[in-house]
Amino acid sequence: MQFGIFYEHQIPRPWAAGDEHRLFKDALEQVEIADSIGIEYVWEVEHHFLEEYSHSSAPEVFLAACSQRSKNIRLGHGIVLMPPNYNHPARVAERIATLDLISDGRVEWGTGESASRVELEGFNVPPAQKRAMWAETVRETAKMLVSEPYPGYRGAFFSMPERNILPKPLQKPHPPLWVACSSRESIRWAGKHGIGALTFAFIEPEEAKYWVDEYYTAFETACEPLGQAVNPTIAMVAGFMCHENGDIARARGLEGFQFFSYALSHYYKHGTHVPGAYDLWADFQQNKPEPKESARCIGTPDEIRAHLENMEKIGIDQVVFLQQAGNNKHDHICESLACFAQNVLPDFKARHEKYAAEKAERLGPAIERAHAKIPPIDTPRFAPLAAYPVLKSSEEE
Repeated sequence: MQFGIFYEHQIPRPWAAGDEHRLFKDALEQVEIADSIGIEYVWEVEHHFLEEYSHSSAPEVFLAACSQRSKNIRLGHGIVLMPPNYNHPARVAERIATLDLISDGRVEWGTGESASRVELEGFNVPPAQKRAMWAETVRETAKMLVSEPYPGYRGAFFSMPERNILPKPLQKPHPPLWVACSSRESIRWAGKHGIGALTFAFIEPEEAKYWVDEYYTAFETACEPLGQAVNPTIAMVAGFMCHENGDIARARGLEGFQFFSYALSHYYKHGTHVPGAYDLWADFQQNKPEPKESARCIGTPDEIRAHLENMEKIGIDQVVFLQQAGNNKHDHICESLACFAQNVLPDFKARHEKYAAEKAERLGPAIERAHAKIPPIDTPRFAPLAAYPVLKSSEEE
C-alpha cells in the first residue's frame, strides 16, 4: 500500500490579510516534506466558490509549483472538473501534458463531474447532464493526449474541428486516469470503465471490503475502457494526524476533520449559503457534532498502523491523508508527517513491491482483455486548412 496527502486549502473565517498567502506557502512546504520522507502522492482538488471549505480553484498552478519543489512525489489532480463549462477538453489535455513534461512524468489525472449547486449553477452546468458531460469529455480528452492530430469531434456537449493538441504527455499513452467516487454504485462504475477510484467515503474496513471486491469484480469481468489505458487502482481518503500521544493527536486533528465533514455537508446537502457573507466556521462552532471514533488515522503510530494494515489486507492500494483541514496548524501537520514516516511508513514500503507484483500478476489477463477493447481512434481527414486573413480593427477598416 502507498500513501498520499490531500489538499482542499481550507481557511475558516475570519480572514486576515495574508492568510491565503500563508496557506498556500505552508502547503508547498508540507508537500516538500512529504516528498523528502517518502510519501508517494499529493492530491489537489478543483473547487470554485466554496468559501472556507476549499480555496483550491487553480490546481494546475499549485501542482506545477509542487513539481519544482519535489523530485519523486506523484502529482494528483483530485480532481479536474470535466464538464466543458468548467474546462474545455482541449485545455485539460494541454494542461495535463504540460504538467507531465515539467514534472518528468509524475502526473495522475483525476477527473470528476462536480456536485454542489454553488459550483454547477455558477458555471451553468445542468445537474442532470453532468455525468454524460463527464463521460464524453474524459473519453475525448484521452484521445487528444494520444492523437496526432486529434480527428475532431461533434458531440452532445462540445464540438471542435481536427487539431493537433500540443504538447503531448511524457507518460504514454497518457497519465493514469482516476475518477472521484463516493458510493458503491460509483465505484462499480469506475471498475467497469477501467478507471482508478479516488474514494471519498470515510468508511470502515469491514464495509470497504465490499467496495474493493465490487470494483475489481467489475474490472475483471465487464471492463469497457473509457480512456486509452486502464488504471485498476483504489485510493481512499482518511482524516489524519499522528503523534506518540494519542490525546495530543486527537486534540490537534479531530476538530479539523470534523470541520471538513461539516463543510462538505453544508455545500453538498443541507446548507443555505450567502456568498461573501456566510460564516461557516461560526456555524460549525455552534453546531459542532460529538467526536466520532471512526477517524482511525488520527492517533498514535500503533493505532494508525493497525487501521492501515486492515485496509491493506482488503486490497486498498493507497490511503490519502487529509490533515490540512479546519484550523489545523502547519507545525502540527509537519510533525505528524515526520512521526508517521519514522514509525509507520517503513513497514508498508517494505511490503509494497511484493504486493504490487502479486496484483500485477493477478490482474494481468484482465488488463490485457480490457486493452483489447479500447476502440481505435478515428482516422483524421488530413484536409488542408485555409489560411485566415489578418484580422483588422474597426479603426483600420
